[in-house]
Amino acid sequence: MAMTLEQTIARKQNNWFTNALNSQALWVIVAILLACVFLSFATQAFATPQNIYNITRNFTFTAIIALGMTVVIITGGIDLSVGSVLCLCSMVLAVVMHAGFSIEIGIAVTLLVAVIVGAINGVLIAYLGFPPFVVTLGMMSIARSLAMVASNNTVVFQFGPDHDKLLALGGGAWVFGISNPVIYTIVLALIIGFMLRWTRFGRHIFAIGGNERAAELTGVPVKPIKVAVYIISALTAGICGIIETGWLGAVTTNLGNGMELQVIAAAVIGGASLVGGAGTALGALVGAALIEVIRNSLGLLGISAFWQGTFIGSFIIIAVAFERVRQLRARD
Repeated sequence: MAMTLEQTIARKQNNWFTNALNSQALWVIVAILLACVFLSFATQAFATPQNIYNITRNFTFTAIIALGMTVVIITGGIDLSVGSVLCLCSMVLAVVMHAGFSIEIGIAVTLLVAVIVGAINGVLIAYLGFPPFVVTLGMMSIARSLAMVASNNTVVFQFGPDHDKLLALGGGAWVFGISNPVIYTIVLALIIGFMLRWTRFGRHIFAIGGNERAAELTGVPVKPIKVAVYIISALTAGICGIIETGWLGAVTTNLGNGMELQVIAAAVIGGASLVGGAGTALGALVGAALIEVIRNSLGLLGISAFWQGTFIGSFIIIAVAFERVRQLRARD
């Protein structure tokens, strides 16, 4: 029996409302808002303009890489090398500029290094069938080691003739007083969000994560796409390395150490499924934002920063449990 126009509209509205309630990113946003309201009353320092500026700037370093990680996780993969790739790219930029080259050449070489690292990960995983966990774990060690070799394990804080340009790139606020990293993050999120939602490449990414074998049988170029997603992940780490170098004004070989946990946590908390097939750019942003609010609030409330890992780990477990409940409901 055909539905009337009113029934069709009502069904679409109901589906939209149901999908919104089932959106993990929505509940994370609610959690962030509740935390911000609580902290605004619990501490005098949280709602100050300077602290809000710091939070919005600091969350971007996790968010940028979480965007690339989300793309990888949607395919059912994982990238444990992002923290070390960030360090390697930051060090390459610093060493190249310290040698007297321009910022444009430094950025070009840095992004090239990121592409090469991502391509190596992708080829080993897609074409040789190595497990993503093993490949990226190995690359995590290799990239960190290469960063030490490039700098002789020293701190680099002089960036040649374009030193001030680099500091302005990462530490400036060129648009309405908004921190530059925030602008970069928004632009990158829009690009990746558009790619995932509106392009054939994005649909193929979700198809691979949903059922790789079925995607291959329907003509999806699985192997090239898997290489591409690891390149995207490495590129986001490289971009973050460039921005963070400009913000910090110095590079050490400890940069990005342990960052892979925060990045994976941000993606998973935001709704990316570790088994593949689910994830959004918005989810990566709100997941990173929640982690930064937690980190910021611990200091303001006088709680030891050592508890940060406990909170992040707990949120990962809760996010996975939420995904499991959603799967069971969909199956029923």
